[in-house]
Amino acid sequence: MTTIVIVDDRAINRSIFEKLALAVSQSVVVECFASPIEALEFMKSAAPDLIITDYSMPEMDGADLTREVRALKHCSDVPIVVITVFTDRSFRIRALEAGATDFLQSPVDHNEFVSRARNLLALREEQNAVKRHARFLEQELVHVEKLSKEALRDSREQLAQVIDSVPDLITTSTREGFCAFSNAAWAEFVNSTSADLVGKETYGAFDNFSRERNLRLDRKVFKTGRALPPYEIEQRNHAGDIFHFIVTKSPLHDAEGNTTHVVTTATNISDRKRAEAHLLHIAHHDALTGLPNRIMLGERIDEEIFQCRNSGRSFALHFLDLDRFKSINDALGHRTGDRLLEVLAERLLRCVDGNDLVARLGGDEFAILQTDLKSSEEALRFAQHVVSVVEEPFHISGRELQTNASVGITKFPEDGHNSEELLRCADMAMYQSKAEGGNTFHLFSTKMDKHVKETAALEAELRSAIEQDQLELFYQPQIDLSTHEIVGAEALLRWNRPGYGVVAPNVFLGAAEEVGLILPIGEWVIFSACRQAREWMDLGLQTPRIGINISPTQFRKQNVPQLIKDALVSCALPPDKLEIEITENIVLHGSEATVRDLREIREMGVAISIDDFGTGYSSLGYLSRYKVDALKIDRSFTRDMISDPNSTVIIKAIVGLGKSLDLSIVAEGVETPEQAEYLRGAGCEMAQGYLFGKPVPANEFAVLLKEWPMSFEKCNPQLALAGGEFER
Repeated sequence: MTTIVIVDDRAINRSIFEKLALAVSQSVVVECFASPIEALEFMKSAAPDLIITDYSMPEMDGADLTREVRALKHCSDVPIVVITVFTDRSFRIRALEAGATDFLQSPVDHNEFVSRARNLLALREEQNAVKRHARFLEQELVHVEKLSKEALRDSREQLAQVIDSVPDLITTSTREGFCAFSNAAWAEFVNSTSADLVGKETYGAFDNFSRERNLRLDRKVFKTGRALPPYEIEQRNHAGDIFHFIVTKSPLHDAEGNTTHVVTTATNISDRKRAEAHLLHIAHHDALTGLPNRIMLGERIDEEIFQCRNSGRSFALHFLDLDRFKSINDALGHRTGDRLLEVLAERLLRCVDGNDLVARLGGDEFAILQTDLKSSEEALRFAQHVVSVVEEPFHISGRELQTNASVGITKFPEDGHNSEELLRCADMAMYQSKAEGGNTFHLFSTKMDKHVKETAALEAELRSAIEQDQLELFYQPQIDLSTHEIVGAEALLRWNRPGYGVVAPNVFLGAAEEVGLILPIGEWVIFSACRQAREWMDLGLQTPRIGINISPTQFRKQNVPQLIKDALVSCALPPDKLEIEITENIVLHGSEATVRDLREIREMGVAISIDDFGTGYSSLGYLSRYKVDALKIDRSFTRDMISDPNSTVIIKAIVGLGKSLDLSIVAEGVETPEQAEYLRGAGCEMAQGYLFGKPVPANEFAVLLKEWPMSFEKCNPQLALAGGEFER
């Protein structure tokens, strides 16, 4: 069995590393220790095959533990991986000097952990094989000294053949630094023969740095009489090609135990290093675009922070999110969307130079690390350039596609002291750009952070509101302007917020959308409105059609037709008592699934109206694609129609459009008799607004249904509509 020792004072880390270690191989046995002292006691009697240790521990740090392990003769060459959260090179140097084999940066990438552990265990097995060869060599040298000259020659030839069969590079060096023996693999690497190398400088074919390093390490083996821990090197061969080796240096002793030679064995691990580099590339890069991913971006930001702290420099982080990318994916398919992202990645790479970094964070989110920043203005100019680059048309598969970018900018050191904080701030700034309609950029400010904290607090309150039944529906009547009957009622959401009283939806619905609570709230509205309508019917009241608002998010993430069907069935409510109100955005940007959903809802017998009509796009082509029953004139036109000729023209156009398409027209925000009279004369059929009644709770609306129209005439004696329907 293969034994891996894990040393970490934190239980959660030990648990994670143990699971990862067990995934390395079925033959692995893991020994975990919270105390490095206890781990040392264990290793005094048993040599593990791999040691994983944290650097920062209360009793003994990772460097000290490594030094103690290396002092144990049977553990002198066991691979040791030190895990550290510190990016400062001094910590690594200290652990390396103590004899550490490798490092992992915390938080540890799981794939990298398994890959490193698997490779080091494989190398450990090869090192053990090399040690067996070295012992065999030592025994044979002692043995041949006792043979006759002829037998000695034969034995040496046999021994050379055996060692030549080993693929590792093996050489034996004297105390003076001359070669006493080299196998065929070593000779081939330096473009020579074994016979030619004997008696010459062992490392004469290497560059000065490599030669001095080997001689220095050989002297250490001669001085201590002990093998060195294995270490990794890069070495060029005679042709200049770079190879990676794991190297061991072991002493050869004579009969009296004196060190006479140093055996250097170099195991070629180039293939493994390439495989490891490939795995690391996969773990740190986006598969679609080849750009660095979120993990690599975070590491690079932390490195940049360390360098800027030493140099006093600054940098900016740009968080980029595409506008309307989902509609491209939905309409043209993911293959087209993926190709657009690939082209965008190429464009963004052309925007940067030097040490700047472009990363894809996932979906349609990208980030750009802008290094060596001189001023905020420089960051803003760069963001403006990025926005304009994204705005240029994309030509994909014979189509011209258009998208925009919302960009958020954050700076170091003003906005954060680590990658997590900076990414969070840039994300907030990006959402500010989104909130303003996209295709723009914003620099992070502390006000945004305050907004996020307020949103988080509001989210917690909203969750409690749903659980504690603090939500309520108010109802506002819709009046037939010809018969003055209540023909409809819009259900409007209210929140009985503790400490604030009854608050309108504009206070909390934006936050509900942002944190995903709009779905349970929307579902509650559908069922509550249906239950209330059924209750009024059971009381014998002339129950009007109840209108409820459905958000675009509900159509994207819920099965709205099924929700409505379930609500109608559970409340035994006739479908003609329900109307859903949708915005122009739903029909303008909706997918084919939205078309099907609306068709299915209308086929149930539920009416559909378009709310705030006239405030969206000028193109009305969607009205032929979506079958709806009514258009609601936005209150902004009603408010200004007496004084603003443009509003009057728009209202007449909407009424005319409704008549030509056989659609009902409802005017919102009617507050004066003059407005009501004008609308009726223009051909508008229905109206709602404070003139006819404010939104009220269900019990008050029930009273309104009982007493209408007497209650209306009593409260509005001044109202007189053309035709005398209402008397003073």
